[in-house]
Amino acid sequence: MRNLRALIAYDGSQFYGWQRQEGFISVQETLEIALETLLSAHVVVHGSGRTDTGVHALGQVAHFHAETALSDDRLRHALNAHLPEGVVVRRLETCADDFHAQFQSCGKRYAYRVVTTRFAPPFGRAYTHWVRDPLALEPMRAAARELVGRHDFASFATSGSPRKTTVRTIRSLHLHARRDWFAIVVEGDGFLYNMVRTIAGTLLDVGRGKLAAPDMARILAERDRSAAGATAPPQGLYLVSVRYPERPFQGRDVGPRGAAGLFP
Repeated sequence: MRNLRALIAYDGSQFYGWQRQEGFISVQETLEIALETLLSAHVVVHGSGRTDTGVHALGQVAHFHAETALSDDRLRHALNAHLPEGVVVRRLETCADDFHAQFQSCGKRYAYRVVTTRFAPPFGRAYTHWVRDPLALEPMRAAARELVGRHDFASFATSGSPRKTTVRTIRSLHLHARRDWFAIVVEGDGFLYNMVRTIAGTLLDVGRGKLAAPDMARILAERDRSAAGATAPPQGLYLVSVRYPERPFQGRDVGPRGAAGLFP
């Protein structure tokens, strides 16, 4: 029986979130069904945390215990062959038996993507949040800086999951802008339910002129969800990566003809 750690990417528009729930197809259930079909045994997959319906992942991390003679690489190929379109296991490795994807995580990075074209984009609406209002980028960046550090983020969280405390540390919060879109990229030691989407919605209100950077201190101090902006829709949100004390999945990935990439 091995403990296996997986790096998973998925299209959140095709699933009702990460966590298994009766009557709705989730990423966790999809992986467990594929593993049971492949290994003829019930396998429970533990993720680093939940993602909601419509939220995407580039680097979700999960672990599961399984008994198999397949090597890590062969198991990854076989598992991907049993998975439907919209989810893929990018890396797979045997890890320490006591590794836990959720409890040993020490941080996460998310990106929220906003398209700012005058007219609605003709495609990709399930993968970005379209905003046609004029937005002031520099005030949004100033407001973002006010949220960096250790604060009580009760005003930026909606009820829905148990938590011992609403205090979290945001290590970095940047806005990366291009001609007709930008991404809000945030990294922290942990996030409350809907915290990233509420930060995104609040920064968008700053960009519209409804709020200003000095308002962030007041919003934090009030510890009241109604003080912050609206929760931005899920389709713009991506779980980019999960942090651990020791970096998992080290080394370059190997493809069928050698090292993965355009050139060998």
